[in-house]
Amino acid sequence: MFELRLMCPENRVEILGDALDAVDALSVSVEDADAQTDAEQALFGEPGMPPPKEGWQRSRVLALFDTQVLAEDALRLLQAQDFFADCTFLGLQHVPEQDWVRLTQSQFTPVPITPEFWIVPSWHELPAQARIAIRLDPGLAFGTGTHPTTRMCLRWIAQQGAARDLGRVLDYGCGSGILAIGAAKFGASDIDAVDIDSAAVESTERNAQANQVALRCGLPQSAEGVYQTVLANILATPLKVLAPLLWGRVAPGGSLVLAGILQRQADELIAAYAPYCDLRVADCEDGWILMTA
Repeated sequence: MFELRLMCPENRVEILGDALDAVDALSVSVEDADAQTDAEQALFGEPGMPPPKEGWQRSRVLALFDTQVLAEDALRLLQAQDFFADCTFLGLQHVPEQDWVRLTQSQFTPVPITPEFWIVPSWHELPAQARIAIRLDPGLAFGTGTHPTTRMCLRWIAQQGAARDLGRVLDYGCGSGILAIGAAKFGASDIDAVDIDSAAVESTERNAQANQVALRCGLPQSAEGVYQTVLANILATPLKVLAPLLWGRVAPGGSLVLAGILQRQADELIAAYAPYCDLRVADCEDGWILMTA
């Protein structure tokens, strides 16, 4: 394969990407050309919401082609277009054949949640100190244990599960099912894992089977009644919208655990849940927070 490397301004990212797709690029990726410099710009967005910007001020666009001839032909076609006037050709390089499966697997290593509780990909040996482990491979659904929000939720489960009965558990927006599986590993036996994405439901079912734990998976409407523990690792905007629904699922004396929240969004969440409960920050990591009530 050959990689065509281009530089373009923010207002050319979308049209250049579409053009590369039209000339049969195998893949197109966009990077911040100023990453790791003082000019780097962080772009945060949420699913279902308009993107904050179409791209970075200077974006590096990388396109893969089967052969050098196809890449060179694509470049000539692009350079003849009016929209390419503000773009720059950075280079063309051969991408050597690799074992992409092995390369991908090498990026995922065991993740410690506590000294004795680990998330371990199926191709890795269990760490010697792992008394409790979730076997989980990266997939289409969110939740591999590498993101701070997931780790904080799992830490809370481990701490609470070691101290008391988690009771009936609801994992709302289950993704890969990692939180529901974690609850099962710490003694919960009546667990509902729900998500609006059918692919997430299927992923949760597979991961539960791989970890030999029992739980019910389905769409959100399949959750019924109240729960001693309600977990929702989503994002701030849907968490605010879901406030009455989620609090309505918490049994008297139960726990509500929310994640997917940036530190700067804490006051927004506190205000959204104020009519129902006293929401507080219980943990923080890398700019993200865990909130509980």
